Order: sequence, then structure tokens, then C-alpha cells
Amino acid sequence: MMLDYRTLLVSLGVSAFCLLLTLLGTWMARRRDGFLLTWVCGLGFIVPGIFSYAFYTEYPKVQLGVLCTSLMLTGFAVIYAAANQFCRNQAPLRPASQWSAASIAMTATPMALGYDAIAFISLNLWSAGFLFATAFRYWKGRREAVGPLSGMAALYALTGISFLLCAYMLFAEGRWVLGHAPDNWAENLNIAMSIAGMTGVGAMSLMVQQARITEHHRRESLTDPLTGLHNRRALFELHGSQMFTHEMAVIVFDIDRFKSINDQHGHATGDAVIRALAHDLKSAVGLNTTARLGGEEFSAVVRTAAPGYAEWLAERIRRSFAEREHQVEGVVVKATVSAGVAYGLPEGRDFETMLSAADGALYTAKRNGRNRVDIAPIAGDERMGTERTSA
Repeated sequence: MMLDYRTLLVSLGVSAFCLLLTLLGTWMARRRDGFLLTWVCGLGFIVPGIFSYAFYTEYPKVQLGVLCTSLMLTGFAVIYAAANQFCRNQAPLRPASQWSAASIAMTATPMALGYDAIAFISLNLWSAGFLFATAFRYWKGRREAVGPLSGMAALYALTGISFLLCAYMLFAEGRWVLGHAPDNWAENLNIAMSIAGMTGVGAMSLMVQQARITEHHRRESLTDPLTGLHNRRALFELHGSQMFTHEMAVIVFDIDRFKSINDQHGHATGDAVIRALAHDLKSAVGLNTTARLGGEEFSAVVRTAAPGYAEWLAERIRRSFAEREHQVEGVVVKATVSAGVAYGLPEGRDFETMLSAADGALYTAKRNGRNRVDIAPIAGDERMGTERTSA
């Protein structure tokens, strides 16, 4: 029976080591996910903890018992920290180390005093607590990848239950001194559940990583790399099928004489001017969606636009941008921006028509001297509406 139990333990240790190598390889390929490295560190404690416990089953020495239980508790605490890092992008290493120290003290002390049954009850209860907390964290973050993360939470919780059963069996025996490793059906179930959980968690973690990579590539394909704003594709995905009523507006901005800025001062300065306008659009209150259409041209969507509100927003951005100085490598540059505004209709107006109308108003502003805001004529009205010109 003991030989079979040790074989299970060795199999668990091998499974944990394989998971460690898998996660390490995944982290090396995508180092932005720091929780993977934290997870690897946790397994770095658990693997030697499992193998040292396998030796303890053959040679039940107090020092070996203290070592294996301390390693496993530290590992479970760090894995809990990795789950927190996954959900919050921040590993609570300090509280995790404090919980780890508390669990080790409550487990190692009775082990050192000869009350190994109490020590193993403490080990199982603390391990179950760490596993339940880990399951809870992944459950809370399951929206990122519902299936795999729900599965991981379930496996962690089931493994935690198997640790509780081990504690219950030891408590039911009513013995505080064993003199050897616990040996009962709950222990065998715990090892089997841990092996299955390790395998399942490994497979599902790869599925989660693949989902993260896919989502990262999707976001990259919808983001302008220079400014961090939406790109043209993202803008059409968000509003391409939307109908714009008279309470909505589209604004198109274009930096005046941008080519001359590039020619005179270089592309680094031109990029700085583009980023400056992007920053103004990003921080402007009232613009619901902002995007870089390409080059020096930007667009913004206003979902709630009372009469005159969209051109007031555009004018405020135009004036603020014209008053700023852009300094790049000792070169000071001032730039201006023109804008065109288009309003929707009571019966609705498709986005492509809105964008085209705003673009037409922008080119009217360019022809009329630049550094100004013009409004597209509403259907059936040849007037340009109110114009805002530079003071």
C-alpha cells in the first residue's frame, strides 16, 4: 500500500514539474504576463515539497516533515498570489508571505514537538484555504475566458475539498501522534485529485493564454500604435452600423500644413505634434469615441450633442491646440488644427455619410483659411451654419 502511495506521490511530483516547465516556456514566449512567472515560483516550492514528502513516507524524520510541509505551504501561498496577479495585475506578495509564515508556524511547530497528526491537519486545512482562495480569484476573473477559467476554479476547489477530507480523517482518528505519514483512503483520493487537477489546470492555463494572445492581437489590430487611439477599422466596428440622430455628431480634425512641419523639422517633431493632438482628444470631456483616421487626420463621435455643442467642443480643442508650443529636441513648433462637424438627422443618418459630411466641412474650413471649425450643411439646407473662426 505504501509503495502505491509513494508511486502516486512521485507521479504528482512529475506532473507538477511538467506544469512548471510548461508555464515557464509560456512566460518566456510572452513575458508581459507576470502572473505566469509567479505561478512558476509557486510550483518551484511545491515540486521539491512533494518529492521531500515522498521521502518522508519512507523516512518519517521530524526535520524532513518540517521541510516538506513548509515548502508546500509556501508554494500554495505563492500560487494564490499568482491568481491575484492574474485578476488585478499586481501580486500581493507581502500578504501572501505573511499568510505563508503563519501557516508554516502553525504546522511546523507541532511537527517539531512530535505532534505530527496535528501538523498534518494544519497542513491540509491551510492548503485547502489557499486552494479555495485561488479558485475564488479565478472564478471572479472568469469573464476573460469563461470556460477555461471556470474549469480552473472548479479544479482548484475540488482539490481543496480533497485536502479537507484528509484533515477530517485525521481528526476522526483522534490521534495526535502518528509517527509516520498519514495513510488512508482520503490521502489516496487527495493525490489522485491533485494529479488530475494539475493536468487539467495545465491544459486550461494554455487555453487562457491563447485567449489572451488572441485578444491582444485583436486590440492591436484596432489601435493606432503612435497615439494609442482607435484606428479607422475600430471606428467603423464601433459605429459603422449605427444611425446618427439629430442629437449626435461626428467631428473630423486635421493638422494644418502638417507636411511642412515634417519637411522643416523632421518626422520626430511631426509625430510629437500628432501625439499632442491625440492627447487633447483623449482628455477632452464630451467626446465619446476618438480615433486616428490616418496621417494627421482624426475623428471623434459625440453621442449627446445639443445644438451648438459639437462645434463648441471642436472650437475649444482648436483654440487649446493653437495656443500650445511643442518642443522636441530643442525645437519649438506651434501648429494649428482645422475641424469639420456633421450632425445627424431626426430620422437617422448612417455613419459613412456622417463621416463624409464632416470631412467635407473640414475641407471647407481648409479652403477658408485653416485654423477654424466649419459645420456641414444639413440635408435640404445650403447654409453652413454657425462658423467658428480663430480670433
